[in-house]
Amino acid sequence: MFTGIIESVGTVVSLEDRGGDRRLGIRSGKLDLTDVRLGDSIAVNGVCLTAVALPGDGFAADVSRETLSASSLGRLQAGDPVNLEKALTPTTRLGGHLVSGHVDGLGEVTAVAPEARSWRYDIRVPDALARYIAPKGSVSVDGVSLTVNAVSGAVFSVNIVPHTQQETIIRSYRVGTRVNIEVDLIARYLERLLLGERAAQSAGGISESFLAEHGFLG
Repeated sequence: MFTGIIESVGTVVSLEDRGGDRRLGIRSGKLDLTDVRLGDSIAVNGVCLTAVALPGDGFAADVSRETLSASSLGRLQAGDPVNLEKALTPTTRLGGHLVSGHVDGLGEVTAVAPEARSWRYDIRVPDALARYIAPKGSVSVDGVSLTVNAVSGAVFSVNIVPHTQQETIIRSYRVGTRVNIEVDLIARYLERLLLGERAAQSAGGISESFLAEHGFLG
């Protein structure tokens, strides 16, 4: 588990294909690795990876074919910056929100605009994820815990303060940038709970008709 508070921006230094999977070598920057052991989890752009080598100035991690296709990690190139966060501990301050490191899908930046000293980013998500994103709710974008300011259909907006802009890869976002999205854990589990016995059925989910049938809509 993670908090969505980025600890360092690292750099991809190597990519090695291994039987359909890929091993990433990452220079960790200011991330303190003195307490990291082989097998520990580190989030890379919001994706939970396992450290399989610790060369001293960073770490290496294997990325499965599924993760390469379902996240932006498959698009990484040597020299690219990445958001890094070590797994939380029982004494970690939960400054963001609970983030699992399991990406739900890819979003796309559709607009970037300055707002006073901050920046506003509009991000479009796949239609299937839109129902999990609510105004003032939490969302993880490339591993960064953010508060949703507004939602319009499948597009949500966030405001990035100067500190977050400087300390994460968000500063490099442009219109068209693809980003890893993880929706709030509570929203996902709440949907399953509301489905009740229907959760065991292979098709369907919560729809407007389902909500009306169960008294959630007037």
